Amino acid sequence: MFESYVAILSAELRIAPGFIQNTINLLESGATIPFIARYRKEMTGSLDEVDIGKVRDRLNQLKELDARRTAILKSLTEQEKLTPELEKAVRESVTMAELEDIYLPYRPKRKTRASIAREKGLEPLADLILVQKFDDIEIRAETFIDPEKGVDCVEEALQGASDIIAEKINEDSSSRKRIRSLYQRDSRIAARVVKGKEQDGINYEMYFDYHEPLTRAPSHRLLAMFRGENEGFLRLTVDVEDEQAQEILERIFVRGNNASSDLVKKAITDSCKRLLFPSMETEMRQWAKEKADTEAIRVFTANLRQLLLAPPLGRKNVLAIDPGFRTGCKVVCLDRQGKLLHNETIYPHPPQNEVKEAIHKIKSLVNAYKTEAIAIGNGTAGRETERLIRSIPFDREIIALVVNESGASVYSASAVARKEFPDYDVTVRGAVSIGRRLMDPLAELVKIEPKSIGVGQYQHDVDQNALQKSLQDTVISCVNSVGVEVNTASEELLTCVSGLGPALAKNIVAWRNENGPFINRNQFRKVTRFGDKAFEQAAGFMRINDAGNPLDRSAVHPESYHVVEKMAGKLQCTINDL
Repeated sequence: MFESYVAILSAELRIAPGFIQNTINLLESGATIPFIARYRKEMTGSLDEVDIGKVRDRLNQLKELDARRTAILKSLTEQEKLTPELEKAVRESVTMAELEDIYLPYRPKRKTRASIAREKGLEPLADLILVQKFDDIEIRAETFIDPEKGVDCVEEALQGASDIIAEKINEDSSSRKRIRSLYQRDSRIAARVVKGKEQDGINYEMYFDYHEPLTRAPSHRLLAMFRGENEGFLRLTVDVEDEQAQEILERIFVRGNNASSDLVKKAITDSCKRLLFPSMETEMRQWAKEKADTEAIRVFTANLRQLLLAPPLGRKNVLAIDPGFRTGCKVVCLDRQGKLLHNETIYPHPPQNEVKEAIHKIKSLVNAYKTEAIAIGNGTAGRETERLIRSIPFDREIIALVVNESGASVYSASAVARKEFPDYDVTVRGAVSIGRRLMDPLAELVKIEPKSIGVGQYQHDVDQNALQKSLQDTVISCVNSVGVEVNTASEELLTCVSGLGPALAKNIVAWRNENGPFINRNQFRKVTRFGDKAFEQAAGFMRINDAGNPLDRSAVHPESYHVVEKMAGKLQCTINDL
């Protein structure tokens, strides 16, 4: 099975088949993307994380396609409809749309106008009309009149036959392929306000009478229109010029110029309006939504990566402020390890306006806790608080920085925060999060659900599974690109390390608490359930900054230590010297 996948992936991604095969083998063996990208370059041709992600995602799509193909072949076999030609077409289809088009005529369906006409025995008449050799088709239709079957006149017979023809046109894979191509090339998306919703839906006023080519509509506009429709203020349509579609189908199905041909033309019109167009509109809406989701998620993950990899201030004594007006500004003092030393509230803004008291208190705390930097949340009253801090004449230089506090409230109410600070309320926890974000953004932000960090548009409108997967990939990528200090990393940070996960992260912290800090990477094997596979995947990303062996402080994987030792031997020096 994988052989065919290799050929497809190699052609689509323009990567040598051997590197594709190796990448698939590594992924199937349980290797993570960060591990493959960093420690298996020679096997993949130095593919980066983005390319490896593309291989993984397309591989999953091909597996889904094969699973659907198997289900369709089974259904056709059970229906006793599987011919060698049909099986060949099913096996050679390369997209889900193509596969579903082939299966459409055989898919079990509810009663339709065509199925009712077939029950009345009108399919032979439909076939007769499609031949388009007869101008006296009405006379020939008389033989199909049968009151017992519900066909009382010629008009009913011809209508039933036309219904069958319309369904045949809709289910013809060639027709669907060409009309789909027309929609992909020339369709327009149009939005109209729902009657009576003009006032309630005023936020969507620009879409009250709006249309543009679907292929040119940017992600943010598509998502805005879809949201307006979901909220009941807009009605969306995706359509093409009827005449274009009619011409395409007539070139396929019209073979003469007589009464039968006229009936076929009418059936084409009926098929388009009743069957084919609604089906294509559904497909195009889904395609447009997926396209918009992909772009929105791309922007979201790029912003998240930038935020996670923001330069850390490092280990400093920090005073952090979660600003507010009526409820005051929550102030916390943290030591260089981010431990909470003190907290209280000041009220420098309206309605209390206790400015002098607040300045005195801040100066006092800065001196008492040897503060080196001040972190100010950028939420409500953030600017006013920043101005206040910058106006204070400290007796030494103090760094004051505004910190993005998005998601701090989510963290402060989370189980993680309650576990860290069981004796403090949510306001104190939120202020602590702001201070720690300044010290080490990555270590602090991994504790928060990525969607709650608030660095994207329409995050609740896009495919939530795709968003979650992409954001999680980004968090894991960032954590592993930086690496973690295993003796100080939180359980949440360790969870993101390649090859670990929540259970092993918890076991590492438990071992550390019971036995003291790790002194070398080999000790990882003493942790419960930390087997050879986990060691292979994780060891290179876990650092021990106080280790005796300098390689344990580096990104060099233990499997390559012997190479470095050999290098040092050739240079006649120690690894420390090297």
